[in-house]
Amino acid sequence: MQNFTARCASKILKRVQRRAANCNAKVLHDTRRGVANSGHYAVPKPFNEPNLDYTSGSPERQKLSTALNDLRSRMPLQIPARGGLSTSNSTSNAHRVSMPMPSEYGSVFAQYADASENDVSAAIESALSAKSAWQDMPFTDRAAIFLRAAELVSGKYRYDLIAATMLGQGKNAWQAEIDAAAELADFFRYNVGFAQEIYDKQPAVNSPGHHGRTDWRPLEGFVYAISPFNFTAIGGNLVSAPALMGNVVVWKPSPMSVYSSYLVHNILLEAGLPPGVVQLVNGDAEKITKAILEHWEFSAVNFIGSSDVFRSLYGKAAEGVVRKKYRDFPRMVGETSGKNFHLVHPSADIENAARHTIRASFEYAGQKCSACSRIYLPQSQAARFLDAMKRELEAVKVGPPEEFENFLGPVINQAAFDKITKAIDLANQDNQLERVLGGNYNGSKGYFIDPTIYVSKSPNHILFERELFGPVLVAHVYPDAEFDKVLDMVDRQGGNFALTGAIFSNDQAAIRKAENRLRWAAGNFYVNCKTTGAVIGQQSFGGSRSSGTCDKAGSANLLMRFTAPRTLKEEYNKLDSVMYPSNMR
Repeated sequence: MQNFTARCASKILKRVQRRAANCNAKVLHDTRRGVANSGHYAVPKPFNEPNLDYTSGSPERQKLSTALNDLRSRMPLQIPARGGLSTSNSTSNAHRVSMPMPSEYGSVFAQYADASENDVSAAIESALSAKSAWQDMPFTDRAAIFLRAAELVSGKYRYDLIAATMLGQGKNAWQAEIDAAAELADFFRYNVGFAQEIYDKQPAVNSPGHHGRTDWRPLEGFVYAISPFNFTAIGGNLVSAPALMGNVVVWKPSPMSVYSSYLVHNILLEAGLPPGVVQLVNGDAEKITKAILEHWEFSAVNFIGSSDVFRSLYGKAAEGVVRKKYRDFPRMVGETSGKNFHLVHPSADIENAARHTIRASFEYAGQKCSACSRIYLPQSQAARFLDAMKRELEAVKVGPPEEFENFLGPVINQAAFDKITKAIDLANQDNQLERVLGGNYNGSKGYFIDPTIYVSKSPNHILFERELFGPVLVAHVYPDAEFDKVLDMVDRQGGNFALTGAIFSNDQAAIRKAENRLRWAAGNFYVNCKTTGAVIGQQSFGGSRSSGTCDKAGSANLLMRFTAPRTLKEEYNKLDSVMYPSNMR
C-alpha cells in the first residue's frame, strides 16, 4: 500500500511539474505573441540541394579528407544516453556499448551510453513539458528553425556529416553525399513546404453568413521515432515531419548510426530547436520501446526498419489499445523491407538496363531498402545482359569507403555479414543456381562482400522471396513470348513485399501493361530507371503489403499522419425561428 501511494504521489508530482513548466512556457510565448505581427506568411519555395562530385583534386575532396582525418583522430567518439548539447541530464554511470567501424572492425568508431529506464522516462517527460509552447509557436517560427538546420547541414556541417556516415555506416563519398548532406537538407526544406501545404488546406465553400476553418492540431501526446542505420537523412525526416506539425518526439536511432544521429540532433538544437521538442535516446531497443508503449500519452510510431520489427511494434501497440492503455488510438507509420525487382523487356536498351541494375543492386553493398535483388530477363537478351554486367563490374572495386575509388564498401556489422555469407555459401553449392559472378567475401579486416549474381534454373527459388539486404542478385530467364506470364510471377514473388520495382523497355504497350498489371507490386515504380534514388520533392517514397503503411516520405501525406484536425464553424447571421419551412402550414 505504501509503494502504491508513493507511485501515485510520484505521478501527481510529475503532472504538477509539467503543468508548471507549460505555464511558464505559455507566459513567455504569450509575451512573444504580443509583438505586432501582421500578414499571412508563406515559407520559401523548397529546392533540392546540389550535389558535389568529389573528383580527384577537387576542393570538396580535400575538405572531406580533412574531416575524415579529424574524425579518426577523435575515435572512439563518446555518445551520451540522451542526446543534446549538454549531457548533464543523462545517466553518468551507464553501461557503454562499443560500435566498430564496418570497414575496420578492429577499430571502435563510437561508444554510447545505454539509457536506463529513468533516462527514457525523463526523456518522455521532457518532451511533454515542451509540448505546449512548441505547438503554440507560430508555424513561421517553427519553419525557420528547420530552414536554418538545412543551411547548417549543407554548409557548416556538411563534411562532418559525410565523414560520420562514411566511417560509422560504411558509405563511400558519393553515397554519403547524397544522403547525409543533400537528402537531409532536402527533407528539412521540403517538409517545411509540405507543412505549409497542409496548413493552407482550408474549406473553400461556405454558406452565406457562415465561416468554416480547419485547425490542423498536432497529436495530443508524443511521437516515437525509430530510425535505421542505412540513411542518416532518414532520422532527420522521422523527427522533422511530426515536429513541424507541432508534435514532440522521442527518437531512438539505430546503434550503427549513433554518432551521425547525435550530430543531426545537435544541428537541430544549434538551429534553435527548443531542447525538449526532440528527445534523442540511445540504448537497448526493447527496453526503450517497453517504456514508450507503457505510457498513457503515446500517440504514434514513425518507423523505418525491418518488417518483422514493425509487425512486433504493431502487435504490442494493438495489445495496449485493447487494454485501454492509451488516451489515443496510436498512429502506426512505417516503411520496412523490400525484395525489389527489375523487369527487362526484349525491346530494352540492354547496356542501359545493365548499368542501372549494377547501381541498384550493388551501390552501398545492397543495403538500401529500395535495392534491386531480383531480376527477370528475356531469353533473347539474357546472355547479352549478363555479359554487359560482367564487363561493367570489372571496373567496380570493393574496399574501405575512405579510398575514393571504391564503389562498394562493407556491410554494416558481423550479424549482417554472417547472414549474407551463409546464404552465399549455400547458393554456391545449390545445383539450381548458376553463379555468374562473385560469390566471394573477405572478413579479415572488415565486412566486405563481392557483388554476386546467380541465374536460377527454377523460377520459384527461395532467393526470389528472401530479403538478404546485401550485394546479391538472382535472375530468372523467361521465354520472350511469356511476358504476360512473367508479370504474374513478378507480382506473386518477392516475399510479399511491395516497395520498388522497374521495367526496362522501349515498347510503350509493354510499359503500359506492366504499369497496370504491377500496380500493387511496388509503391515506387520506375520506367527505364533503377529502383533506388528517389529524390525528395520529385518522387515520394513508400510501399505497401509487407513493405509498410505507404504513407510516402517526401510528401505532405506523411506529415498529415501526425495531425488531429479540428473542424471549426462560426455563424454570423441569426436564427429567426426554431421551425423549418417544411414545418409550416
